[in-house]
Amino acid sequence: MTQCLVSPTQAPALKLMKLNQQFEGAHPREILSWCLENIPTGLVQTTAFSINGMVIVDLLYRDLKVGSQVPVLFLDTLHHFPETLDFVQKAQRVYDFDLKIYKAQHADSSENFADRYGQELWETDVERFYQLTKVEPLERALTELEAVAWITGRRRDQARTRSEMPIFELDYQQRVKVNPLATWTRKHTWAYIAEHGVIYNPLYDRGYASIGDQPMTTPVDQGEGERSGRWRGSDKTECGIHL
Repeated sequence: MTQCLVSPTQAPALKLMKLNQQFEGAHPREILSWCLENIPTGLVQTTAFSINGMVIVDLLYRDLKVGSQVPVLFLDTLHHFPETLDFVQKAQRVYDFDLKIYKAQHADSSENFADRYGQELWETDVERFYQLTKVEPLERALTELEAVAWITGRRRDQARTRSEMPIFELDYQQRVKVNPLATWTRKHTWAYIAEHGVIYNPLYDRGYASIGDQPMTTPVDQGEGERSGRWRGSDKTECGIHL
């Protein structure tokens, strides 16, 4: 393959339509390999350490052996399940990746956050809650890490809002946004986890199908959609970082 290196000024000029056509039927490993070859610096993985994120971690760090080339960005909203926070540390020990943790400004605990921004802000103003805990920290992180492109674990089958999601796209800052699992289903993801013995958040074994912040995440019943336990009882489908 002819190498086509990407710099911040070149990113908007990527021929995304051609790339999406080229990789529509590709394995996520091929997509990530292309990224590593063509975006040698400024590539960041963003993850909440879901099963999807762990598939990408396993591909990057065990299979493709990227070392510290691709930092792993975790947004600590200060409202995660304790199990999630414990799992993040376990995953870092197992894979030895370059973990970057970002939080809301001016708060380092849920108590500090409540004192500064209000009690149960997710109930009174959920959009502001996510602006403070995810949207602003993500933008700050990508800027400070000098990200040219960022990798997500989203899949098309997760929600209606993702059904036409491309593999390669541009975010509002014209950075490349890569969705290597776009064409996979939940079944594909769990099959990979089982085949390669990938560790995962123990909350999945307790009925949680999609794991977000503790106050807004519930287990799902048989027959419910994968993300039905998120923001139950509301029409919300995204936290704001993927809009």
